[in-house]
Amino acid sequence: MMLTKCMHPEILGALGTMGHGSRILIADGGYPFITATPAAARKVYLNLMPGKMLVTDVLEALVATIPIEEAFVMVPPDGADQPVFAEYRKLLPAGVALAKIQRFPFYDKAREPDTALMIATGEQRNWANLLLTMGYVK
Repeated sequence: MMLTKCMHPEILGALGTMGHGSRILIADGGYPFITATPAAARKVYLNLMPGKMLVTDVLEALVATIPIEEAFVMVPPDGADQPVFAEYRKLLPAGVALAKIQRFPFYDKAREPDTALMIATGEQRNWANLLLTMGYVK
């Protein structure tokens, strides 16, 4: 029996191979899953239907499973906070701020080799992509 909220075997397997500094992309339903992630990243598809498995659902499970050091969000051209960001702030550990990145620089960051896991969701809210950096156990 497991003592964590995350019970998905592929996600747990991927997390077990990652370490400090590795990144996890939790992608919304409109994200280019294949072309905006590294070829070597493990890809888990939880996007069964629109609105089924939200980025916040995945984040809640990950926060209970791994230490998180950084969080990056994709923002529209005006850089405005999106409604979903408030939910991220509530779920993320204390002291982890949201770093805002414009769309194409976000894609470039998500394509870096440190992105080891991409989790596709059915999230329909705009600008809901979230890139996390795994921390370390203190």
